[in-house]
Amino acid sequence: MKRVFVLAFLMLGLMSVQVNAQEESEEVTEEEMMKFAAMEANFLGFMAGKQTEVEEMIKTNEIIGEGGARYNEIKAAWGNEEKLAEIEITEEEKAEYQRIQDFIASLGDVARAYKTDLIMDAEVLGAATYNKVNKAMKENPEIKAKVDSLIAEMKEKNAEEDGDTVTDTL
Repeated sequence: MKRVFVLAFLMLGLMSVQVNAQEESEEVTEEEMMKFAAMEANFLGFMAGKQTEVEEMIKTNEIIGEGGARYNEIKAAWGNEEKLAEIEITEEEKAEYQRIQDFIASLGDVARAYKTDLIMDAEVLGAATYNKVNKAMKENPEIKAKVDSLIAEMKEKNAEEDGDTVTDTL
């Protein structure tokens, strides 16, 4: 019987050491936070570029024209046949508006694929690091604040390098 108790205490002791070792290995390093922030800043830059692309597509559209005012008018009436008739929308404008909406809808898939590629690329971040930092951010508000601060700094730095101003339009 003594052997069983001794063995049980030894097992508990080993499990305790293993849990402590796992907790220590889960600590997020400064480098991991920097890589995570760089990936997020890269992704935000990508999305800002796509936002600009959509805005330019609307502003320079020859069919809808009027620099975006007509687009907004169609958008407000879209889905209501009475309002569409009231603004005298043409079939060509309907088709063009739908093409733009399809492009905007496809951006979700493009963005998801782009971010997944960044996360899975071990040189950029790696899935294990992403999961580790993401988990730490959810569990520790200090880490989240630190990473958010790093992302903001990198985003601002990237904008300055590109000659843009920092915006949060997305």
